[in-house]
Amino acid sequence: MTRNYINICILTSLTGLFSCGQSTPAAKETASFNTPDTLNHMVLVPAGTYGMGADDNTGVADEYPKHNVKVDSFYMDEHEVTNAEFALFVTQTGYVTTAEKPISKEELMRGLPPGSPEPDSSMLAAGALVFTPPDHAVPFNDVSQWWSFVAGASWRHPEGPDSDIKGRENHPVTQVSYEDAVAFAKWANKRLPTEAEWEYASRGGLKNQLYPWGTEALTAGKPKANTWNGNFPYKNTNTDGFTGTAPVKSYAPNGYGLYDMSGNVWEWVHDLYHANYYGKDGELSVNPTGPAEAFDPEDPGQIKHVIRGGSYMCSDEYCRGYRVSARMKTTPESGLANLGFRCVRSAK
Repeated sequence: MTRNYINICILTSLTGLFSCGQSTPAAKETASFNTPDTLNHMVLVPAGTYGMGADDNTGVADEYPKHNVKVDSFYMDEHEVTNAEFALFVTQTGYVTTAEKPISKEELMRGLPPGSPEPDSSMLAAGALVFTPPDHAVPFNDVSQWWSFVAGASWRHPEGPDSDIKGRENHPVTQVSYEDAVAFAKWANKRLPTEAEWEYASRGGLKNQLYPWGTEALTAGKPKANTWNGNFPYKNTNTDGFTGTAPVKSYAPNGYGLYDMSGNVWEWVHDLYHANYYGKDGELSVNPTGPAEAFDPEDPGQIKHVIRGGSYMCSDEYCRGYRVSARMKTTPESGLANLGFRCVRSAK
């Protein structure tokens, strides 16, 4: 799918996107590497076997069946890649992100269904999707009520050309596509995590728990993650102190010493998305890297990648993406105001 097909089609895809036992955690071990990525320590996630998938009946269909997965040890960034880190990458390489590139009419037409009318010039502008909440309750089945394509939106201007990241250097970078995340990871001598690695790391050494912190409800006790408080999408009570992204490491880490494995921003992972992938797994999967092909029954014509972890827009009443087993998906060209990433490196 061409990027600015986002203008007319990705909101439909987002409907799918946002339909949106316990063991002793291992000791935290961090490592610094001689790479350009100087701001983000990496945490050693020990090898192990775990049950991947929904731990109760609150999951959605693509989280079942729960199945055993074995992963080798790996290092993971202790927090999401920040604006400051991404800025260093861009400064040193001159990289231009997907959202910063305009698109040609010919390229756009190749991504549209046959017989589609030619787009006007506004659909060819560089830009990305921005959260534009209404001031009243709206149906949850129409994401266009709170998402808008904004020309000029990019990682430098997350809410559009009148916004910037000044004062948000330590917030997670957003408005980055899958290709942008892969490019950063390569520059930093790292890679994106597999979906299996991501979920294993998110669990932090806990077994069969719903959240990185255990089983306590998100709304019980002190804030545990940057999520939506109040009535989505029109009223945010700011109970957790933030309306949008939060600085990384604003909340307690999980048992492996990893921050923001729940909430703040969704995170790209390596794997293609296939709705029935878990059902195709055998009795034990060893270091799985995802399906050979993508399939989203809600949008079967498009290739999509998995994203994980939920964001500041997730809440109990709408999107429970902050659960460790929650799987979401979007097209690799997508730029979103609540989507970022973190990197890993194999320990061997």
